[in-house]
Amino acid sequence: MDEVLRLDAVGQAQAVREGLISPRELVEAAIAKIEAHDAEINAVVHPRFERALAELDGLPEGAPFRGVPILVKDLGWGQAGEPYRAGSRTFDGVEVGEDAHAVTSLREAGFVILGRTNTPEFGTTITTEPVAYGPTRNPYDLAYSPGGSSGGSAAAVAAGMVAVATASDGGGSIRIPAGMCGLVGLKPTRGRSSYGPASGEAWSGMSTLGLLSRTVRDTAAVLDLFTGYVHGDPYDAPGLPGPLEAEVGADPGRLRIGFVAEHPREDVPGDPVPAAAVTAAATLLEELGHEVTPSRPEALAEPDFALHFGAIVATNVAAEVENIGRWRGKPVDLAELEPRNQAMARAGRDRSAVDHILALQWIDGFRRRMAAWWADHDVLLAPTLGIQPFPLGWLPPDDLSTAFGRTGPAVAFTSPFNATGQPAISLPLHRTPAGLPVGVQLIAAAGREDLLVRLAAQIEHARPFDHAAMR
Repeated sequence: MDEVLRLDAVGQAQAVREGLISPRELVEAAIAKIEAHDAEINAVVHPRFERALAELDGLPEGAPFRGVPILVKDLGWGQAGEPYRAGSRTFDGVEVGEDAHAVTSLREAGFVILGRTNTPEFGTTITTEPVAYGPTRNPYDLAYSPGGSSGGSAAAVAAGMVAVATASDGGGSIRIPAGMCGLVGLKPTRGRSSYGPASGEAWSGMSTLGLLSRTVRDTAAVLDLFTGYVHGDPYDAPGLPGPLEAEVGADPGRLRIGFVAEHPREDVPGDPVPAAAVTAAATLLEELGHEVTPSRPEALAEPDFALHFGAIVATNVAAEVENIGRWRGKPVDLAELEPRNQAMARAGRDRSAVDHILALQWIDGFRRRMAAWWADHDVLLAPTLGIQPFPLGWLPPDDLSTAFGRTGPAVAFTSPFNATGQPAISLPLHRTPAGLPVGVQLIAAAGREDLLVRLAAQIEHARPFDHAAMR
């Protein structure tokens, strides 16, 4: 049974179709794995095992992932009749009335949802240590963070509880946990996935839905299920030539790849660990026949980016706090929030509507300045996390100056692409001397997930990913 759980989701679905295992046996094995190991990892904050087992009789016949277990992030992935907490105590008593479009797509594909995964409060930081549920631990070293905000999903997949889990990314929240837990994490193009019907967008369009997996083919096949424009969405991504699953194994051709190992701004401290990961990846890409040169968008060095990005996030946090009060029928006292979100909500409330629009307009210009680089290049290679893996507690919740100061360099290569809306994928290609995973990131022009999947699959074939943390 353990051998089947070590398969990726595509492999598990095939095993079910071929009669090697029944959906019930597969789901029960995944539940047993969670029950055996989650006490030490703390990835699953809302198990729904009994409901999942009861749903097995109604699985759609012929569905591509019939009977395959999955976990969903407890942020942005609403499920009818289930609690929604977003890592916060302020949501106590709130229950979702209808499935998100993306959740409906997973159910129609035959996935069985086993529970909801841990996330930092409102997803506003890069580690998963909410006061409401306690820290999620990295399966590679339990003293270390799995990243955030999709840290619960990443830890569950890395530990082998499920083959895939859903995620979202507003500043690196898919890619950073993927990098820190040795997984594949693709942030799609803005508008590729729908936040409906509950929302039109998240973080003023900077957040997108996605997933975490152990293989490129899982990432492609599962993204195909829930990506696509839904009537009423505020954005629509450029069309793809076909299913992403069909791009796995397709020849990417000889690509023009620029790489940057350290941040171009002199005031952002460098780190030898992510720099070494990028340098090694650049060598691999050269060996695969690509044209690889040191190059990056000039706009990455602009010092005002972090100011405007942070201001937009703060305004959105303030709006979320206001909405929570309406949903639960009682205004939120800021003292109910963790210190980080207290500060962000206050900052957001202090900003005017004009301030918010001006920040968005600055980002509009930044997006165009960044896009110009892709006129002469196909892909940018960069670190995923701008620093080396960090332990739990490294971002002190009561010392915001230290926490925010450390977060800035960490997200230097992720948040810019939330602002531009471009697709980016993190791949597990490096390890620290202590064996902790270090991801590298590939970024393409808007709408070019197909190119990223082709290149990522070529890399995976040449350098198969090692998933040493599986329980």
